[in-house]
Amino acid sequence: MSLFLPKLACKKDIDEVIKIVAEKVVVLRFGRDEDSVCLQLDEILSKTAHDLSNMASIYIVDVDKAPIYTRYFDISYIPSTVFFFNGQHMKVDYGSPDHTKFVGSFKTKQDFKDLIEVIYRGAMRGKMIVQSPIDPRNIPKYDLLYHGI
Repeated sequence: MSLFLPKLACKKDIDEVIKIVAEKVVVLRFGRDEDSVCLQLDEILSKTAHDLSNMASIYIVDVDKAPIYTRYFDISYIPSTVFFFNGQHMKVDYGSPDHTKFVGSFKTKQDFKDLIEVIYRGAMRGKMIVQSPIDPRNIPKYDLLYHGI
């Protein structure tokens, strides 16, 4: 399904999108095209991309082609979805220790739409962190991994 979503192939492409896209949420899905959970998420992203086109621009990033961002956002599990608005990293409180990214796939298209709307509205009000509207039962649980501590 990721055939329908634009792919960013290197750090330069990612940096450019983050800087250039204005007044929209930039959604970066980090993962691998052959991963089944990534494909499940890609299906949700591609089916909602048109409906959210006024609020969000959605991109696919291969974790192996963007190692700098993979390390920077500590992407240990895929898929991981990161959000930006006007060049600023948007954080979301999912009720987990990590507010920098959403790990795993969304359970429903509506969960993703609701999250984008909350991020967009919060960002338009100048907020850098927003509260997740997703039911906590629909948020995948995982343990944070700290390497080299």
